Amino acid sequence: MDQKINILCFGDSNTFGTVPMRDPEHDERYPASVRWPGVVAQTLGSRFHVIEEGLPGRTTVHDDAIEGASRNGKTYLLPCLGSHKPLDAIVLALGTNDLKTRFALTPEDVRRGLEALLDVIVQSKCGREGSTPRIVLVAPAPIEEVGVLGEIFVGGAAKSLRLAEKYEAVARARGLEFVDAGSLSRVSPVDGVHLDAEQHARIGAAIAQCLTHLSTLSDNTPSL
Repeated sequence: MDQKINILCFGDSNTFGTVPMRDPEHDERYPASVRWPGVVAQTLGSRFHVIEEGLPGRTTVHDDAIEGASRNGKTYLLPCLGSHKPLDAIVLALGTNDLKTRFALTPEDVRRGLEALLDVIVQSKCGREGSTPRIVLVAPAPIEEVGVLGEIFVGGAAKSLRLAEKYEAVARARGLEFVDAGSLSRVSPVDGVHLDAEQHARIGAAIAQCLTHLSTLSDNTPSL
């Protein structure tokens, strides 16, 4: 029996599949078949094992004084990699929550947080035989300051427009795959942050396309 190809999807509420929020108490999640990691799994087929690690509120490297230190992506990433290795690929889809007003970060700060996560991945040696897995960087779709989340992200919309160029530069410098979610989708006008089902489908299809060549990974390890 062929060995499955392991793909880790590490992200925030849009990886988790949070349905656009109508009010602060609205807490709903799309079913697995609708969430973009589920779309990736369905598209790639049974030879691939897609691991969903999405957490609402997750940042790149920052503790959240309101939502808790558990939202720090860097703190959780290393044990997460250890739990799921060996990994053939990692889809890294973070950055939106770094734009919350409470963090007062610049787009360059977000980029540096992303780089810190990449360094954790390299140092973890979580690929097969201690290698580095292939990595797909996903730049989040630009946000809008509307609805129930609008006040939480004041000033974030303008910053979000600059993330794709930052992420693409990192991907190019490190030899990684890159997906610009903003070129494929847009956030829901309901809360300005989360995605509707159609947007999940578009993003999942694009990420799956980046991963179809994984059977040849042994000779194509990224130079991080």
